Amino acid sequence: MPSIEGGGVEKNLFLVSNFLIKKIDKVSIITISKKYKKKFSSNIEFITLSSTIWDKLSRRFKYFLSIILLVKEILKDRKITVFAFQANIYCIIVCKLFFIRIITRSNSAPIGWSQNPLKRLIFKFFLNLSDKVMVNSIQFKKELKKEFNVNAIYIYNPLNFDEIKHQSKLKSTKIYSNTKKLRILNIGRFTEQKDQITFLRALNLVKDHIKIEAVIIGRGLLKKELINYINKNHLNRFIKIYDFVNNPYPLIKQTELFILSSKYEGLPNVLLEALTLKKFVISSNCSTGPKEILLNGKGGLLFKVGDYKQLAKKINYYHQNKKLCHKLLDNSIKGLKRFDYIKNLNKYLLLVKSIN
Repeated sequence: MPSIEGGGVEKNLFLVSNFLIKKIDKVSIITISKKYKKKFSSNIEFITLSSTIWDKLSRRFKYFLSIILLVKEILKDRKITVFAFQANIYCIIVCKLFFIRIITRSNSAPIGWSQNPLKRLIFKFFLNLSDKVMVNSIQFKKELKKEFNVNAIYIYNPLNFDEIKHQSKLKSTKIYSNTKKLRILNIGRFTEQKDQITFLRALNLVKDHIKIEAVIIGRGLLKKELINYINKNHLNRFIKIYDFVNNPYPLIKQTELFILSSKYEGLPNVLLEALTLKKFVISSNCSTGPKEILLNGKGGLLFKVGDYKQLAKKINYYHQNKKLCHKLLDNSIKGLKRFDYIKNLNKYLLLVKSIN
């Protein structure tokens, strides 16, 4: 995992790694990101570079440096299995050159990389060379088969309900000033994928007839664009932006309505976390994950990707029909059993053992 940035993929990495080291004699992490070392068990070998300066580089540079570290490890010991959480294609190439077993974990739906014809060709060829391909939702598995003829294994994201609830009780910043207003939250990197502009446009439509207080939490290159939209449309009184935090659960606990506006996902952890804390969810019906988590609309509300007018209508619907919506929320909460972390972590263990 060359670049550990604190998102949903990383949460899965920490859980899976710390579980596997209890079951397997030796587990190593290859990364350029040293600041998250404490998240891993002390029994895990941490393979990185000595200086922290490299962590300031772009993802592509981290990929390159991590591949060099991987090659060094392979030259020391050929009897290893590589589990790629990131930089999948590079890892597959290296492992096939050295006849090393490899499992690749795809994190976000194929739509994110199938639109480019060259990328599509590359992924189709190399993913089929991996010994096993793992995805995190049933819909994701179906799309990989349809688009790339890849027979993937799906394992849901392991969700530690007790830990989320425990972390949510810790002290944190108070992000809302008025509990009588409709408290709305969006969490995600400020990128095209997360599409927070659609979220802001919807709020711009509802602000005049619903008393709202909205918060966006994250970081990324598009932060200025979001701030400019807020300023241009005089939304400062209704919307605040907070930087990414390592423990978002106390902030989720403060909200009433969680909204995901993404163009594509894998299986968005943040929706599972919001539901664990009993927050109603409105999500884009993007590939992949939200529809599966929200039971095809029986556990929350879905809107068409990028359709801010439809999102505004869904916010209005929630505001006017809270009792009905809370029945949907109950359905989703009951469905969370699918994501139990021990159950799904054991599936990771079986996957690793299946190619040894």
